[in-house]
Amino acid sequence: MRGKGAELQVKLRIQRFDPAVGDRRLVPYDVEVPEWATLLDVLDIVKDTVDGSLSFRKSCRMMICGSCGMRMDGRAILACRERMKPIVNAGHVPTISPMGNMPIIKDLVVDMGPFWQKIRQMKPWLDPGLAESPEKENLHSQAAMEPIQKEALCVMCGCCVSECNSMESDPEFLGPAALAKGFRLVGDPRDAKGIERLEGYSGEHGIWDCTRCYFCNERCPKGVDPRDAIAKLGAEAIGQGIDRDPGARHANWFVHSAKTTGWLRETELVPKTQGLVETIKQTKFALSLARRGKVPTPFPPHVAKDVNESRSLYDIVKKQGRSGAAGIVQGEKALRKLEH
Repeated sequence: MRGKGAELQVKLRIQRFDPAVGDRRLVPYDVEVPEWATLLDVLDIVKDTVDGSLSFRKSCRMMICGSCGMRMDGRAILACRERMKPIVNAGHVPTISPMGNMPIIKDLVVDMGPFWQKIRQMKPWLDPGLAESPEKENLHSQAAMEPIQKEALCVMCGCCVSECNSMESDPEFLGPAALAKGFRLVGDPRDAKGIERLEGYSGEHGIWDCTRCYFCNERCPKGVDPRDAIAKLGAEAIGQGIDRDPGARHANWFVHSAKTTGWLRETELVPKTQGLVETIKQTKFALSLARRGKVPTPFPPHVAKDVNESRSLYDIVKKQGRSGAAGIVQGEKALRKLEH
């Protein structure tokens, strides 16, 4: 049990929501809390001593369960992770509100139903594809399990979903949490349904609907980096020939263009990505760009001065056999070494 110690005077504003009347308002609170208090401790004290009607979720208090997801000043956080002392010392009065992209039930409590529905769409269980249970334990090396070590850290808090721009514009998008769970399964050597999963994840509202804003990586409190998991899924899908989506064709053409000329050949991007019919539809727009000097001449293609470096990098990756997600995992390991 922690000792009482020094006290902090914490001021904050909490967004209250009354579902009976649909009223949403900011309510200021000013409470005295222990010096070691987190935001979750402050909310507990507000509820216990000031307003017992305040609603929020909590459970483990140790950044494990993911229950206390909410927003502080517009960014998704785990309340049990945010220490209040630096905020008080800075003289800042934070605004606490519910997570985004999910319906609000009351105050800081959101409806996680849509979140779990998308997780269920990923078929979140291992399927070894065995007719009978093996007689011995199915063991794999640490090296074989390493590609999914980040994705396995997810505590299903929903912070990444709260900040997802794609989900804000398309609520049907599978979302960063579900797709990170998807790679947790696709990348697991014990699962035999990888291609089947990739086919499902590559459909409408799937892998290629991500806008690559990286807010999910920024907001994840556990370092799962969901955007990186989505990139791994895309690389694996292309490696398996699942490249019907315009997003996959865009990625393929980007690699081909960079390898051959060292540049993205933009004039060929629409035909290669969206096909002839869409190219014809875009002709008027392309001509308006050309009149303003916004379209480079397609012939002869511009070749970068040091294009051989781009080609060599491509050849090295192929020679090492690090296509698909393996190349991204290698990059993650290199970044970890640089951080260290």
